[in-house]
Amino acid sequence: MDPNEKAIYSALTISFIIIGVILIYFLVSILRQQKRYRKLSKAKISAEITTMENERRRIAADLHDDVGPLLSAIKLHINHVDSTDEEQKKLLAKSSGYIDEVIQKMREISNELLPNILVRRGLSIALNDFIRKLNDSNGLQIEFESDLKERLPEQVEINLYRIVQEIVHNSIKHSKANRLKIELRSYPNKIVLATADDGVGFLENPNQKKESGLGLLNLQSRTDMMGGDLSCLSQIGKGVRYLIEIPL
Repeated sequence: MDPNEKAIYSALTISFIIIGVILIYFLVSILRQQKRYRKLSKAKISAEITTMENERRRIAADLHDDVGPLLSAIKLHINHVDSTDEEQKKLLAKSSGYIDEVIQKMREISNELLPNILVRRGLSIALNDFIRKLNDSNGLQIEFESDLKERLPEQVEINLYRIVQEIVHNSIKHSKANRLKIELRSYPNKIVLATADDGVGFLENPNQKKESGLGLLNLQSRTDMMGGDLSCLSQIGKGVRYLIEIPL
């Protein structure tokens, strides 16, 4: 190889090395940016969910501590109004009944925002109560099993409760299922939530359907907040299965 060829070969080699280094640099930069973006996205979603739960807690407390006693006081005043006119008595009795309905509806809204039984008695009992009420009023029959004996961290209980709510809502609204089985299992180092329905399954990729995609995104976001893993398995005509593992 003459000197000119050696020079050209050396120049090409150096050029390829430089180009390779540049490509590797840009590839690493892109991967770092994607990783940073995922972290920022998770942090943003986590902040949004935390803000939403705090707002739910605040509204539930306001309804329970402020609005409830005020309505009860109004009802008390109405019941103490002394009237000899029969029409007025009927009107007062009807007004008192309306206030009872408002108080009951307010309690239902407050409980939906943050179930008092979840705060006082824990996840398993709260889910049992939630599912019992649904089985009494809904065509979907839900079977729930849990071996959870101890309380979990508050945010874990709230997020798992919301996840079950979302799965039940999806089964009722989209799956056309007759039965839904929910299992909550405790292990030394993790909590496992497994669900399975006998519905139609995903007719297409759930991320391509707005409502189903948003529901799955909510499940994934809450699972990510707890540092867990979520898997979803669905086949047409064979229902949907979710498996969620949360490390302790």
